[in-house]
Amino acid sequence: MKVSSVRNSTRALLVVTACALALSACAGNKKNKPRLAYEERPVELLYATGADRLDRRQWNQAVNYFQEVERQHPYSEWSRRSILMQAFAHYQGNDYAEAVADADRFIQLYPGNPTAAYAHYIKAICYFEQIVDVNRDQAATAQALDALRDVVQRYPRTEYAADARLKIDMVNDQLAGKEMTIGRWYLRAGDTLAATNRFKTVVDRYQTTSHTPEALYRLVESYLTLGLMEEAKRNGAVLGYNYPGDPWYGDAYKLLTSKGLKPAVEPKGGGGRGIFRMPFRRDKDKTVQPPGATDSNVVVQTSKATDQRTIFKLPLGKKDEKLPPVETTPEPK
Repeated sequence: MKVSSVRNSTRALLVVTACALALSACAGNKKNKPRLAYEERPVELLYATGADRLDRRQWNQAVNYFQEVERQHPYSEWSRRSILMQAFAHYQGNDYAEAVADADRFIQLYPGNPTAAYAHYIKAICYFEQIVDVNRDQAATAQALDALRDVVQRYPRTEYAADARLKIDMVNDQLAGKEMTIGRWYLRAGDTLAATNRFKTVVDRYQTTSHTPEALYRLVESYLTLGLMEEAKRNGAVLGYNYPGDPWYGDAYKLLTSKGLKPAVEPKGGGGRGIFRMPFRRDKDKTVQPPGATDSNVVVQTSKATDQRTIFKLPLGKKDEKLPPVETTPEPK
């Protein structure tokens, strides 16, 4: 009786497990199922329609058409291009996780292709645009910095590296701002030694950022509190030599002279405390577009007479030749 009961229980468990696996597979297939109904179409038409949707800022539709390029023409040149276009469309739609996944897929499939540079670039930009303000955790900031540096090291003479260098400056300023925020908190809490370590980090690691003058002033302030007069004088001298006209040096000069420590450099500013911060901008219009996005073998023209967009397909290598239209798409109302 017990054996029969065990067998029945085992059989029921197997049935339940099989059903669960089947449902899971169905759910997975539903999630991965292309949104466009399968209809065999020329690769140029699919790609051109995806590019057209990008122009219209219809990011999800653009992704669908570029996915169709991969599905219907997996071994074509257009398929390789479409992966980067998917990454760009996902990025423009703020779907950063999918954009990074597309970029990683391209890097894995075509690591030696020259356009892999763009995959590394768009991946770094996705991390960059997920950076949060200095009052929150900066894990994404460190990740963005590593990815941007990777672009500069791999492709130093490209336009991607030029943009990455600008963003590295912004990221460093962000990380320095985080250290300053924590340091000020320690000062308010009366933990001067801990605050000093934070300000020293800014001076040592982020000395080219806009936070350096304040960090040097805070070190002067902290060392005076700790009774380390020579250290206070030394940091004041560094501040005066490098930023003689900065308002933070004016404050440091007053503080040092009040303690009988007269710095060698006279302040050139008015002595008021000013704050300058590098603006942290996220501008998708400034992001470099994928290779061939604006100079491909596909032309989309708008007819003023009919107010319709006509998509032409061009043979590879013949950009000046126009063939008869293959699709006409009305303008959205």
